[in-house]
Amino acid sequence: MNQAADFFAKRITARDLATIRVPEGWTAPWVELEERLEKFCAEIKSALAHGEIDEADEAASTRAFIDRLARAKLLDLVVPPQWGGPGYGASSGVSATAICLARQWMGRVSGALDTAFVMQGLGSYPVVLAGSPELRDSLMPKVRSGEQICAFAITEPEAGSDVSGMQTRAEAVEGGVRLYGQKTFISNAGLATSYSIFAREAEDGPDGRPRISAFWMPGDVEGLRVEPIEVIAPHPIGTLELDGVFIPDAHRLGAPGQGLKIALSNLDQFRATVGAAALGMADRALEVTLAHLSSRVQFGKPLAKQQGLRFALAELATEHTAAQLLVYRAAAARDRGDATPDQPAMGKLHATETAQRVIDRAVQSLGGLGVTKGQVPERLYREVRALRIYEGTSEIQKLVIARALFGARR
Repeated sequence: MNQAADFFAKRITARDLATIRVPEGWTAPWVELEERLEKFCAEIKSALAHGEIDEADEAASTRAFIDRLARAKLLDLVVPPQWGGPGYGASSGVSATAICLARQWMGRVSGALDTAFVMQGLGSYPVVLAGSPELRDSLMPKVRSGEQICAFAITEPEAGSDVSGMQTRAEAVEGGVRLYGQKTFISNAGLATSYSIFAREAEDGPDGRPRISAFWMPGDVEGLRVEPIEVIAPHPIGTLELDGVFIPDAHRLGAPGQGLKIALSNLDQFRATVGAAALGMADRALEVTLAHLSSRVQFGKPLAKQQGLRFALAELATEHTAAQLLVYRAAAARDRGDATPDQPAMGKLHATETAQRVIDRAVQSLGGLGVTKGQVPERLYREVRALRIYEGTSEIQKLVIARALFGARR
C-alpha cells in the first residue's frame, strides 16, 4: 500500500483503501487538508450548538457558512490554480479527491454546510470549462473569496433526468439572447449572485434534437423572479421565472449547442463528491448508533449485546467501507484524468443508498428518540434523502453503469 492510500486507511476510512492510486508525494498535503477540515468542522459544530449560526434562517446561515469557508480558505478547493486554488495536481485543476474529503467531513456536521460549500464549485465550474478569459478572471477570485454565491440552474418542471425535455428558450437578439422559461429545484435560488444556466436555442440542430446552450447570469438581472420552495431539509432552494432576461454575448459559455456537453462535464467533476457527502452522514449515524447501543440497557443488558443488532451493524459497516472505496476510487481516477462514467456512478449510487440504510438503522436503533426533532438521526434522515435524487437519481446512475457494461452494442 502506498503512503497516500495508507493515510486514507488510517484517517478517513479506518479500512484498507489500497485500490486508490494517487501520485506519490501527496501524503503531506492530504494530512494538512484533513487537519484543517477537522478544525473547521469542530468550529462549525460549536457555532451551531451555541446558536451563532441558525440553520432555520436558510439565507443567513448559507451566507455565514460561505463566509467562514472563505476565511478558512476552503473555497480554494473549488477554484483552479490559476485563480489561487491548490489543484493538488488534478488533471482538471480542481481535485475531486480534495472535494470528497471536504464533503465527507462537512456531511458529518451539517447538510446545509455541505451544500453551501459544493454549490460554489458546481455553480462556477461551467465558467471554468467554457467561459471567456475575461469572465473567468472576473468571477473566479470572487468565488474563492465568497463575494459571489453560486448556483447551477438546469432542472425544469418537465426536464429533470431527461434534459432533452428542456423548454427554457434562448431567443437571439442584438448583442446576445433573451431567456424565457422556468427552472426549478435550484439550490441557492434567490440568494445566488451568480448562475450557470442552460436553455435551448430557438432552432433545433440539424438532427432535429434541441440545441442546448449555456450562459452565465448575474443574480440581480432584470426579468428574473424567484419563488422559494420548502423542502424537508431546509436550505435555500426555489424556482426561477425568466421573463426576457438579457444575456450578453460575453456571458455565453461555449458555442451555441454545447450546453449539454458543458453540463455533463460539470456533473462528471462533482458526481463522486455527492457520495462523499453521504459517507459523512453515514459516519455520523454510525457514531450515534454505536454510542446509543452501548449505553442503552434493555432486558438487563446493553442493546449492543443483542446479536441481531450486532449483525445488522456489521453488515452496514461492511457496505459503508465498500462505499468509501468506490467513492475515493472514482475521485482518484478523475484527478488522474482516466475516469470512466461508471466509476462516479457506482460511487454515488452505492454511497447514497448505503447511507440511507445506515441512517434508517440509526433511527430504528434509537426508537422514539430517533424520530424526535432535534436528535441527530432525525436530522440526518431528512438530509440524506435528497442525495439519492440530485445530480442524477439512483436510477440514472444504474443506466450509466449498464451502458458501461454493454458498451455501444445496446
